[in-house]
Amino acid sequence: MRCSIPKKKLESLCYNKYIKPMKNILPDAPELLSRRDRPLKMTFEDQLHALLFFHLQEHKSARHLIQDLQENEFAKQYIAPEDGISRSSFSEIMNGRGLEQLQYVFEKLYQQTEQSMPKEYQELGELISIDGSLIDAVLSMHWADYRKGSKKAKCHLGFNINSSIPSKIFLTEGNAGERLFMSQILSKGQPG
Repeated sequence: MRCSIPKKKLESLCYNKYIKPMKNILPDAPELLSRRDRPLKMTFEDQLHALLFFHLQEHKSARHLIQDLQENEFAKQYIAPEDGISRSSFSEIMNGRGLEQLQYVFEKLYQQTEQSMPKEYQELGELISIDGSLIDAVLSMHWADYRKGSKKAKCHLGFNINSSIPSKIFLTEGNAGERLFMSQILSKGQPG
């Protein structure tokens, strides 16, 4: 059976499924501020849309994403900032901005989700798995290494095994160890 919904409308319905849980969170998120005299060309919500679109469409680089934001009709209507975005303005926003806001959104999404997830292993009690993984530090990077001067980041993740979702997340430079974050990921007396 063929779908009678136009492609553009179908794309927006699918995309809205990903965005819907954040609609109530975003108005209370900390404001994204410029570090210079000129105002930012994107809001935090624009940044979040761009990052989500980047990963859903599996773009290969920030340049590829910017091109899509300028040429793809769906991206222009639903993802790109109202006045569009240049590569330099996009890079300025993505480099070092939004971490506080992303942490806020993550924590609120976890609170929403954790309450609705079934507990698979209740007999084990609350059990958190801790992992530290190197991640792509920039949108166009394919891997991270330990060479001096290379761009790298590390994700320190607490994963709630009963709920099957991440519970805490911390981002650092690529050479940080997990032991520093154990006390922040685990609550007092919580097994990990």
